[in-house]
This record gives sequence, structure tokens and C-alpha cells, in this order.
Amino acid sequence: MNRNGDTRQPGDSPAGLSIRESWAEWFDRHSRTFFIAPAVTLILIFAIFPTFYSILFALSRVKFSTTGLRFRFVWFDNFYNEFTGSEQGHFLGRLEGISIFGWLFILVVLAAVIWWLYWSFRKGTSWVGMTGRLISAAMAIFVAFLLGSTLLSGNLWGTLLTTLFYVIVGCSIQFVIGTGLAFLCSQPIVGKNFFRVIFFIPLMITPLGVGYAFRMILDVTKGPFQPFWKFVGLGNWAWSTNAWAARSFVVLGDSWQWIPFIFIIMLAALENVPRDHVEAAQVDGASSIQIFREITWPQIVPVAVTVILIRMIEAFKIVDLPNIMTSGGPGIATESMTLHSYFLWRANDMGSSAAVAYLLLILTVVVCASFFNYVVLGQLRKAHA
Repeated sequence: MNRNGDTRQPGDSPAGLSIRESWAEWFDRHSRTFFIAPAVTLILIFAIFPTFYSILFALSRVKFSTTGLRFRFVWFDNFYNEFTGSEQGHFLGRLEGISIFGWLFILVVLAAVIWWLYWSFRKGTSWVGMTGRLISAAMAIFVAFLLGSTLLSGNLWGTLLTTLFYVIVGCSIQFVIGTGLAFLCSQPIVGKNFFRVIFFIPLMITPLGVGYAFRMILDVTKGPFQPFWKFVGLGNWAWSTNAWAARSFVVLGDSWQWIPFIFIIMLAALENVPRDHVEAAQVDGASSIQIFREITWPQIVPVAVTVILIRMIEAFKIVDLPNIMTSGGPGIATESMTLHSYFLWRANDMGSSAAVAYLLLILTVVVCASFFNYVVLGQLRKAHA
């Protein structure tokens, strides 16, 4: 003890220093929280809050007033209106006068789905897996009913089937062409680096530019290809008034933009295939088709199914091309669900717009989750077997 009554030794730290050390230790223990707090805060502000606010829109009738927005809760009436109300024909299509072919298609799909569920149950699938399969089965039967009631019965279909048309047909075309181009550019050909750059250019153009470019190209009266259209006898063809032609050209424009995305990813996957396996197969006398089927494809299939899943998620949100090229016409033939929601929002029907957006979310989740569980994981299990 010194003259002042302090019992600390000369080498001891003062009280202030020990306090600072304790704060430093506390900050070090909670440093991860402090580092992620800004990102979490931004997510809460710009993602989660608008999500819950949009749920409020979907469950309400929204009116504009001089003091702002007025909400009147109607619960699920906005969703109910899309299935049975005045918007049914817009969203689902005309579900009347189902033909014999339509009923036959519905019954075949129903029988196939029931057999699949029975086979899954006999295999010993867990209750979680069976729940997922029941949801997928319900969606498959519902879509089959829509196809049988509209396409196979000569009736007009709605924005839901149009969206599925863009996703299924568009993504299939894009994957086949993109993978084919990637396979060609992975071969030892002259000028393949030049073609890689050329094939990648469309991905760098905005969807707005792609839409206006294709609208100009497809103008049979004043566009740059007008002499060609006239030469092939289509100088007076109004493709925008034909539902299937309009849908096909929208898919064409969307494919031109997104094939490079699949091309560049599949090219990277193909170039990572071990060359010694391919060379050994060539020495054994295997053909190019056999090499691709037995060696190349099993090694790139995890990348292939993943890129299809990513592209499907993006395709569900298509809105630029049908809006610019056809404005959703003729009628609603090319109108996607996203464009449907946008038109409702522009008409100040906020509740119905939010309801369609959430229906699109449910459709996307069910389709993509089913694809992931039954295709992606299935192919990954086969690849590791």
C-alpha cells in the first residue's frame, strides 16, 4: 500500500484501462452482429416491410382519397375474383364447353398423378415428402384441367397458361440451342473465341432494347426486313393479330436475349470435363454421340439442371417483351401474369394487382420447388451414385 492508500502494484493497469479492455472484449464477442446489422436493416426496410405491406394490399380494396390511401379489408375476395369472378376469363381463360379430347387429357393426367402418388407411398416416402408431392400433384391436375378446358377445347386461355407457355417452351428452346452452341464452341474449331464474343452480345442488351429491336425487325411494312417479308409473301401479314404468331415471336425475342446466358454457363461446364476421359473413349472407338451421352452429359448434368432452374425463375417474371412488342395482345393472348398485374396497377386496382402478384409467387414456388426436388436433386443423386 502506498501513501495514498492504493493497493495496486506499479505494474497493474489502471481502472480506466481495464474498463476499456472489457468494452473491447464485449465488442469482439458481438462483432458479427454489428457487421451484419446494416445488411439486415436494409433487408427489413426494402424487402420484408414492402412484402407485408403488399399483403395488406392483396387483402383489401384500395381507394385513393385526398388524404392518401383508404383500405377496406375484403380478405380473400381479390383472389376469389381471379378464379370465379369477373377476372376468371382473364386469369384462367374460358372454362366452358370442354371437349372429349379435353376430358380425356384430364383423366389421363389424373390417373398418372394418382399412380405416382401411390408409387411414392409404397416406396416409403416420408410425410414431408408426401406433403410436397400432394402439392405438386394438385398443381399438375389444376394445370391439366386448364389445358383440357382451353387449349384442347378451342377456348381462349388466360395469363396463367400464357406464363407457363413462356416458361416451358421458352426455357426448353433456350437450353437446347444454348447447350448446342456451347458444345460447338468447346470443340477445337477455328475462330471459336470470335463466336464466343458474338454469342454473348445479346445478353448485354437491355430487355427494353431487345423488345423495340424485334418490334422493328418484325414490322412487315416499314422495318429493315420489309423486302424479305415481301419476297416470302408476308408483306401484308399482320402477325400481331394472330395469337400463336404473337406468342411465338415473343418467345423468339426472349430466347435471343437469354440463350447467351445458358451458353456461357454450359460452355464453362463443358470445358471442365476431364479431357483424359474423352480421349480414352475415342481410343476405344466410341462415337461422338456415345461420348456425349455416356461421359460428357453425366458430368455436366448438375450444372445443366441448375441453370434451367435459374432461367425458369427469371422467365416467370417476363414483362418487357410482351408489353413492348404486343402490349399483351391480341386481346390477352401474350399477356403474362406480371404484365397482368402491371395493367391492374395502372388501372389503380391495387388489391387485384397484388393478388395476381402473389398468385404468380405461389405458381413460381410450386413449379420451381417441384423441379428442384424431382429433377435437380434426382440428377445430383444419379451423378454421385
